[in-house]
Amino acid sequence: MCATAHSHSAEPANAESALRPPLQLLSCNILAGGSMRRYRDYVTQSWKQVLPARSKRGNLDNFAKLLADFDLVGLQEADAGSIRSGFLNQTQYLAEAAGFAYWSHQPNRKVSQFAASSNGLLTRMEPAEVLDYPLPGRIPGRGALWVRFGHGKDTLIVVIAHLSLGPTARRRQFEFIAELIGNNERVVLMGDLNCGTHSDELKMLFRRTSLVPPGEPSPYTFPSWRPRRAIDHILASSELEIERLWTLPHPVSDHLPLAARIRLPATLQLKPQATA
Repeated sequence: MCATAHSHSAEPANAESALRPPLQLLSCNILAGGSMRRYRDYVTQSWKQVLPARSKRGNLDNFAKLLADFDLVGLQEADAGSIRSGFLNQTQYLAEAAGFAYWSHQPNRKVSQFAASSNGLLTRMEPAEVLDYPLPGRIPGRGALWVRFGHGKDTLIVVIAHLSLGPTARRRQFEFIAELIGNNERVVLMGDLNCGTHSDELKMLFRRTSLVPPGEPSPYTFPSWRPRRAIDHILASSELEIERLWTLPHPVSDHLPLAARIRLPATLQLKPQATA
């Protein structure tokens, strides 16, 4: 497997662990800053997928305001800098606008100079390692961003991914992600997975890794104007307790942002950057 690293900088008792603030996570497919309010917008506003629009910057600014309370954000379909975004690296822009100390991005699919889709990471904690992997598929352009926090046994692995629409391709991609996760016991997988938690592909992932199905039904995230499908997920290993899973009622694109509050084991010494 080929991996490229890139990152940018912009043992207590159980009682102590209970007092430690939980980790606040957010995942969202931001559609390169575009907004959708109805299905017909996919046709009437399709030009925004290849050309810039003033509204995109405003959408990003509104989204950045939602991020103040979060420690780690995973983005999908963030533009890495092309004509449609006004050559703006949207991951970097959001990190700076929301005051995140660290950011990384993984460009996956470039369409000439018109579009450059990527996965993105915003974090207030310094990553120990960031790797990006192309995911298998008949049509290239999907990827997984792999992030490690901490060292030795006391580490947290976070994987941000955007998977294919077809179940056959998704299964191959989940098999690849299962290999990435390996025997790690403290893992979070977040992103637009394009399937529900009861799908055969995700059931396979649960069997092969430490990830477990959420204890409560996954919130509907798509389409943002009338959510009917739970295709965006924040999944965690059994050692990481998800205390709450919810959507933010602020549509950024055609997906609602998905948030999670996770309680970490006592041995994990992750110190989030203080928020303003």
